[in-house]
Amino acid sequence: MSVVNRRLLGVVGGLGAVATGAAATALAVGSRRGTHGDPYADEALGRLAPDRTTTVAADDGTPLHVEEIEPLDGGKPDVTLIGVHGFALSVPSWHFQRRDLASLTLPRVRQVYYDHRSHGSSGRADADTSTIEQLASDVHAVLRAVAPNGPVVLAGHSLGGMTIMELAQQQPELFGVGGEQVNGSKAGKHGRVRGVSLIATAAGEVASTGVSRPLLSRYNPLTRGVSGLADWQPGLVEFVRAAGGQLTRQAVRRLAFGSADVSPSLVDFMLRMLGETPVRDLVSFIGAFGEHHRYTALAALSHTRVQVIGGDADMLTPFSHSERIAEEVGNAELIRVHGAGHMVHLEYPEEVNSSLIDLLQRSCEVGSDETGTGRSVRERVTGWFGR
Repeated sequence: MSVVNRRLLGVVGGLGAVATGAAATALAVGSRRGTHGDPYADEALGRLAPDRTTTVAADDGTPLHVEEIEPLDGGKPDVTLIGVHGFALSVPSWHFQRRDLASLTLPRVRQVYYDHRSHGSSGRADADTSTIEQLASDVHAVLRAVAPNGPVVLAGHSLGGMTIMELAQQQPELFGVGGEQVNGSKAGKHGRVRGVSLIATAAGEVASTGVSRPLLSRYNPLTRGVSGLADWQPGLVEFVRAAGGQLTRQAVRRLAFGSADVSPSLVDFMLRMLGETPVRDLVSFIGAFGEHHRYTALAALSHTRVQVIGGDADMLTPFSHSERIAEEVGNAELIRVHGAGHMVHLEYPEEVNSSLIDLLQRSCEVGSDETGTGRSVRERVTGWFGR
C-alpha cells in the first residue's frame, strides 16, 4: 500500500487519465476563477437536472429517490457509477462528480445517485429500519433495479462508505468473492462490483475520534434530547442540529471543510442541503454509528479494486480511519488530500474526481496494465500549488 498525496493537481489523474483528453477537459475546472476570490461564486451550485428520475422500492416498500445521468456525448456507457451519500446529506452532495464525470469518454460512465431513506427526497422510515444493515439492502435494491447488468463502481462518502462495507458483508459475491452466479452468469474474479471508492469514512470506532465536545451547547433543547449520543460523537449531533437550522454558518464551515479559505458558496450550499432533511428523521440514525464495526467486512473488498480517500483536516472521520481501512483491505490505494475536511469531494473536487477517473479506468482496464487485484499500487505524488 502506498499513499498518493493530492492537492490542486498539476497532473490530471495519472498518465492514463491524461491520455483520454476528456478527463483533462472535465478537470479543467481546477483553473476556475470566480468573483471576489471565490472560485465557486459563478457556479450554479444546486440540484443538477438528471437525465432520468425514478423511484425504487426498498425491500420493505420504502420509496428511494434515484437520479441517473448518462454520458454527455450520448455514447453507450462502459460502466455504472453508483454514489452513496453521507449522513444528513442528499443527492446534490455529488454535484461536482456528476457534473464532471458526465463528459468522460474513456470510459463512458453512467451515473446513478440516490437518497438514503429518511434523507432528501426519499421516503421516511421508522427507527427500526434506520440502520446501516437496512441501508445496505437499499443500495442493493437500487443496483438490481437500475443497474442489473454490466460492471459497477461504488463510491461511498461517510455513512455511504459504511453502507458499502455492509453490502460487501451481505452480498460478497457482488465483489467477486467465490465467483458465484450473479444474474445468471458467473461473476468471475472481479464480480459485478469492479471498484470501490471509500471517501471520508470509517470501518468502526467512530466514537474514538472526532470534534471536541465544546462545540456542543448543553442548553440546546435538541442536544439535551440526544445527550447520550453526544457523549460519544458530538460531531454527528452537530450535523443533526445543522439540519434543524440550529447551527451557525461558522460551525458548518468548521465541521464540513478544512481549508481556512473555503468558498463561501460551498458553505451556503451545505447549509441549504442540510436543511432538506428534518431533524426528526435523522436522530434515529445516530445510534447506528455507535454500533458500526465492520473491519471484518473489509475482507470481501480485498477481491476488488479499492481506493480510500481522506482529508487530513477531517474533524468527523479523521484520516487515521482511512489509513486503518487501507491497511485492513491490504491492496487498497490510499489517497491523502492535504487540508481537506469531511466534505472532501466538495472542497477539493478536482483531486477526488481525478482519483475516481483513475479507478473507473482501472476497473474497465483502460489506460493501465493493472488487470487484477493484489497489485503493487503506483505512488503518484503530485505537484502542490497554492489556491
